[in-house]
This record gives sequence, structure tokens and C-alpha cells, in this order.
Amino acid sequence: MIIVGLTGSIGMGKSTVAAMFEEEGAPAFNSDAAVHALYAPSGAAAPLVEAAFPGVTRDGAIDRVALSARVVGDEAAIKRLEAIVHPLVRQMQLEFLQANRDAECVVLDIPLLFEGDGARLVNKVVVVSAPPDVQRERVLARPGMTAEKFEAILARQTPDAEKRARADFVIDTSGSFDATRAQVRAVLDALGKQG
Repeated sequence: MIIVGLTGSIGMGKSTVAAMFEEEGAPAFNSDAAVHALYAPSGAAAPLVEAAFPGVTRDGAIDRVALSARVVGDEAAIKRLEAIVHPLVRQMQLEFLQANRDAECVVLDIPLLFEGDGARLVNKVVVVSAPPDVQRERVLARPGMTAEKFEAILARQTPDAEKRARADFVIDTSGSFDATRAQVRAVLDALGKQG
């Protein structure tokens, strides 16, 4: 099995590309969906995050807006949150890999692949990228996003140029969905030849 680490900065299109890999037959683990599940009322992280950041739950689930207001711009708070959530996500990734052990290729969407230790889990790295103006427009269109919050998030991420330099493959998402899908297929074709 080839394990692909899919990464890219905020607003680059990781979720869309992960879905395309899935549609093309490569099971894909979605980190954002995993965090949503962990933050749900029955999620393993909800009580732990509430204990660390009292008042961030609504109806038993983590209120992501309230949590964001508590941690963005506070490095110590972010590290405390990551210490709770990252091990739970890692466990979910390992369970996903076990469940898909017969697949030729699987994709792990790991937003902080280079910032954390996620690269140890993968054989190849695919970086999703787009020009800065496209990225900015996408991110600022999100509900509750501000320019200040966007800049704070970007400041914690490895710069896009560095990610692209460290990638085995780069997928440019600034074009059409068809153009992006063609790049996904090209990556899978290349991996098939290497496998």
C-alpha cells in the first residue's frame, strides 16, 4: 500500500482534492471530518476540550467559533488544544489505514503534515496549492473569517512555496474542477507505475 500525505495551506482545496482521490478509487481520510466527529456531542474530544477551555461547548458539542476565539493568536492555547486533538486524530488515521489495508493507495489529508510529525506516516506527499489571491478570496468567503484570523492561521503554517518544494507532487487548484481532477488522475497513474 502506498500512503499519500495530502497537505496544503488553508483555502488551497485539500477537501475537494481528497474527495477526488476517493472518487478515483483511493480511500481518503479527511482530517477536518475527523475533528468534526471528535467535537460532536458523542465525540471523544468534546469533554476534554471543554475541560481545557470551559464554556466552548453548546448542547454537548464544541462550538468551533467559540473555541477559535479562545485559541487563535494564543500559542500556548493552541498547543494545549493540539495536545488533546492530535493524538485522537492520529488514532483515527491508524484505524482508517487498518480498515483499508488491502487498498493499493490511500490518502491521508493532513493539514499540518510538515508542521507536525505526519510525514513519518506517509510514502509520498501531495501538496495542494493555488495563487495567494485565490487562496485569500476562498478563505475570506468563509463564515466568521476575518483578515486578521486568516493571517494568524497562515503565520502558523509552513509557507506554500516551502511545501511545494518538499512535495513529491503538486496539484494546482486554481483552474477548473476538471483540470484538478486530471491532476489527481495523473498522480494516481504515476503512483501506480511506482508501486
